[in-house]
Amino acid sequence: MRRPRLGPDEIAKSHALGNDYLVADPKTLSKPLTPERIREICHRNFGAGSDGILTLEAGKDADFGLRILNPDGSEAEKSGNGLRIFCRFLFDHGYTTKKEFTVSTLGGKVTSRLDVQGDEVRSITVDMGKAEIGVLEDLEAAGRRFRGSAVSVGNPHFVIVDPALTRDDLLAFGSKIEHHPRFPNRTNLQFVTVVDRHTLKLLIWERGAGETLASGSSSCAAAAACRKLGLVDNEVKAMMPGGNLGLIFLPDGMIRMTGPATPVYVGRLLL
Repeated sequence: MRRPRLGPDEIAKSHALGNDYLVADPKTLSKPLTPERIREICHRNFGAGSDGILTLEAGKDADFGLRILNPDGSEAEKSGNGLRIFCRFLFDHGYTTKKEFTVSTLGGKVTSRLDVQGDEVRSITVDMGKAEIGVLEDLEAAGRRFRGSAVSVGNPHFVIVDPALTRDDLLAFGSKIEHHPRFPNRTNLQFVTVVDRHTLKLLIWERGAGETLASGSSSCAAAAACRKLGLVDNEVKAMMPGGNLGLIFLPDGMIRMTGPATPVYVGRLLL
C-alpha cells in the first residue's frame, strides 16, 4: 500500500520474518542518531524496540544508499532482511516508483527487485553478491570446541554445521563466539542443520543484536558454506524460527535471496 514520505521525526517500523527494523530519513530527524541515542531507541523496554535502525542515504554509484545501525550503536556492513525492509519502504513511501533499483551499503552494492501486485509488494528479491568462504577450522570458546567456516557476504559470519547444537547452546556460546579474538571486528554466527539437499535449518546469533529470529545474510552465508561442503544444491530453502527464505546460486556464484518484508507502523519519535 502506498504511503506518504516520512514527516518530521517520523520513523517506520517493519519486520522481515520477525527480524524488526526501524527506518529513518536523517534529514527529517531533529536530533542526530548518536550511538547512545540508537541504543535508547532500539531498547525493547525503554524505546521503540528493534533489531536496528536503517537510514536513507545518498547512493554511492547506486540509486539509494543504506546505513545499518545495530542496537548496540555499532554499524553493520550488510543485512539481507534489512535490505528487503528498506527496499519495500522506498517503494511504499514514494521514494521510488521503480520495481528494480540498486542500493549501496558498506558491504557492497546490491540490486533489488520487487514483486508488486496492484500496489502491494508481495516479496523482494535481492542479489546479495558472492560469498568468500574460508576453510573448516576449529574454534574454542568458553571451554568448548566448535568446527566451522568463516564466510563473508559483505559482512562476517561463522557457520557451524552440527545438528546437535540447540538454542541453549546458541544462548550460552553466541556472545563468546561473536567476540572471539579470531574475529577482530566480531562476527555473526549460525548453527546449521542440513535437512536435505534443498533445505537448511538455522539458529542465528547476530553481531550487535544477539539471538534473532531470521537473517538474510546469515542464510546466504550458511547456504554458501554448505554448498562448498557439497551438502546442498543450487536452490536452497533456509528455515529459521521466524520463517523461510528462498536462495538461488547463479552460475557466476551470485546469491539471489527472495523473501517478504512486512510494515508494522509509522510513528513519531519523542526520545
